[in-house]
Amino acid sequence: MSTEHHRVIGFWRGWSIAVGCAIGSGIFMMPTMLAPYGMLGFGGWLIAGSGSILVALTMARLVKRIPKTGGPYVYVNEGLGKFPGFIIAWTYWVSCISAIAGISIAFVGYLGFFIPTISNSPIHSLLASLALVWIIVLLNIRSLENSSKFQLISTLLKLLPLIFIIFLGAANFNIDNLPEINPTALSPISLLATVTTLVMWSFIGIETATVPADNVINPQETIPRVLIASVLTILIIYILVSISIAAIVPAKELIDSSAPFALAATKILGISGGAIISIGALISTLGSLNANTLTAGNLSLAAARDGLLPRKFISLTAAGTPIFTYLLTGVFVSILLILNYTKGIVNAFVFMAMLSTLSTLIAYAFCAIAEFKFSQHDQKDRAGMNALLLSCGTFLYAFFAIWGAGLEMIIYSIILIVIGTPIYLLKK
Repeated sequence: MSTEHHRVIGFWRGWSIAVGCAIGSGIFMMPTMLAPYGMLGFGGWLIAGSGSILVALTMARLVKRIPKTGGPYVYVNEGLGKFPGFIIAWTYWVSCISAIAGISIAFVGYLGFFIPTISNSPIHSLLASLALVWIIVLLNIRSLENSSKFQLISTLLKLLPLIFIIFLGAANFNIDNLPEINPTALSPISLLATVTTLVMWSFIGIETATVPADNVINPQETIPRVLIASVLTILIIYILVSISIAAIVPAKELIDSSAPFALAATKILGISGGAIISIGALISTLGSLNANTLTAGNLSLAAARDGLLPRKFISLTAAGTPIFTYLLTGVFVSILLILNYTKGIVNAFVFMAMLSTLSTLIAYAFCAIAEFKFSQHDQKDRAGMNALLLSCGTFLYAFFAIWGAGLEMIIYSIILIVIGTPIYLLKK
């Protein structure tokens, strides 16, 4: 069966993968995560949004150079070599696993609006998260066509509650609910670095449009358009939504909420408003969960094709989906959920979000270095100089956000790289 036969992803389906992966649990939990940082925390949206535009432009240049399945891994592998490529394949796969776990936790938080016993019981929360993860894994194993259709529909539906909240905030804007500028003991620069790393979780996923390149129609033209359109869509919606919720719900109430959107809607419209928003959040997190699962499968498939993972990872179903890597992803997500559910919903989500974000930022930094190396061989004209400056800007942004994650999360990431290294050595 030819590769062209499998090219089922056009602009809108590609846009739905990037936007669907990014707009998921992140924005629906972000008001709670940002509440302790005051008004200054909103600056994180502008920094992360600007940085994400740099990342999108860098990825757009890389996908034109190397229009192959695998996304960040492929660019680093071809630009910097096998071992850096393996590090990115490993850490980015961990990022997807952490994201899937975090998103399933957010789903359960909003499901608790309808079934309170789920969010009140750690064991019920865990079982609900595990069931959700395996349903999505089986959907992706069954068919890429069905998975991409589901992604487009869920992405369009998930925008509705966000637009709804923006209108609610505009109609019920209460300036007295807005938090103070900086309620923390952190310096403004340290606070912005920390918040930028947190906020980046809501932008993580735009690069997923580059991963299934073998399945994208005309990838060298389609994917760059998808990347830029996705970042602009996400940035505008996020800023408007965050200000709307901050104007409806006081910060002291947001800090302890596991469903901040539902809380905001309930304050204005009562229980029916909370129900509408919760349904929207459930649809949104489902779309994001599906996009991350699809990405995890295609990423490890690309690494296996290059000989960095065992040939078992190349096993495909009749529909052309990598069954072994999807099953392995489901197993690792399940283990991560079991190990971290003692933290409680909000704390477990924050941990997963930070781990996933930091792992992806490492991929961004390596991609920037790869693009810098590639661009050194381009023509020494204005366009070539702009490419060099773009790669440097992307690297500096990634480094700033990594620093903001804090020493503990950086140590966790180093441990993950060390754990993965023996796999590379054994394969070699």
